[in-house]
Amino acid sequence: MTGAIAAATARRIRLVALDVDGVMTDGGIYMGATEDGTPVELKRFDITDQLGIRILVWAGLDVALVSGRPSKASELRAAELKIPYYAGPGGYKVPIVERLVAERGITWDDVACVCDDLADVPILRRAGLAVAVANAVAEVRATAHWTTTREGGRGAVREFAEALLRARGEWNERVDAYYREREGAGA
Repeated sequence: MTGAIAAATARRIRLVALDVDGVMTDGGIYMGATEDGTPVELKRFDITDQLGIRILVWAGLDVALVSGRPSKASELRAAELKIPYYAGPGGYKVPIVERLVAERGITWDDVACVCDDLADVPILRRAGLAVAVANAVAEVRATAHWTTTREGGRGAVREFAEALLRARGEWNERVDAYYREREGAGA
């Protein structure tokens, strides 16, 4: 479902779990090796998602990258965003999110998950706010409470961040604070 996220649901969210491949990226992976044979993996991340994530964090939400496969590129992106990165080998994400829920003393109803593929359905079924990116597989879209209009790796996370914070009544306040900070930075 596209449209607005319900205000009551949005206000309940405390943790945002973002899939990486297909959500933070377009799902493509560039693989190669250096001259000495060291493996290299590159991914393309949409820069507009970065500010969306920062604004979610400034709004007091915990944000984590939760992936089905270990990746140095994803680890580097999470470090740059100053958010944690967790990789569940073989696509097992439920134990990761369960641990995050327990550590924060919250419930699955307090969790938003933004996802795209079959490995994500188990966490989406539990999440208080299940979100599919526009190009998610049919099973994910059928499970989702809300679907972005933008595709993964093309600003879907930014769209979600704005929709969530608008539903909470916080978007304009956060954006105004962002502007004020930058206007004062050069003074």
